[in-house]
Amino acid sequence: MAKKSKGGQGTPATVVLERAGVTFGVHDYAHDPAAESYGGEAAQAMGVAPERVFKTLVAEVDGALVVGVVPVAGQLDLKALAAALGGKRAAMADPAAAERSSGYVRGGISPLGQRKALPTVLDASALEHPTVFVSAGRRGLEVELAPQDLAALTGAVVAPISRR
Repeated sequence: MAKKSKGGQGTPATVVLERAGVTFGVHDYAHDPAAESYGGEAAQAMGVAPERVFKTLVAEVDGALVVGVVPVAGQLDLKALAAALGGKRAAMADPAAAERSSGYVRGGISPLGQRKALPTVLDASALEHPTVFVSAGRRGLEVELAPQDLAALTGAVVAPISRR
């Protein structure tokens, strides 16, 4: 996988990747506004197993915003997220707060290049794959990169935080 970014597709996420000098790929697809699952749509459109496509979810642990990155084929386990960050209680964040904090729109929130860096937890299943896909910062645009690079660039704790 070569480092590549097509003109006009630069997002804060791809800028972070380019500046870091990591190898990544950019994949775009035609987003359907009627899609029920942004992540499921991405996996299907790219012909990639849903276990390799990860969604970025903003939650609150003990009242503070955090990020959980889990496979689109699963769900975020809020108790496991709280435990991974040494917290007691977790809940999903208000979508408007997630958009304000990240600088991205819902369905296009990337764990990379967020307006405000938040504590991040990457599901341990990511390490089972040579590369994973996450949003590049807009609906219909994904980046593919090594999970170790994703963890390093986001400062993520790697822990089992997803369930089926």
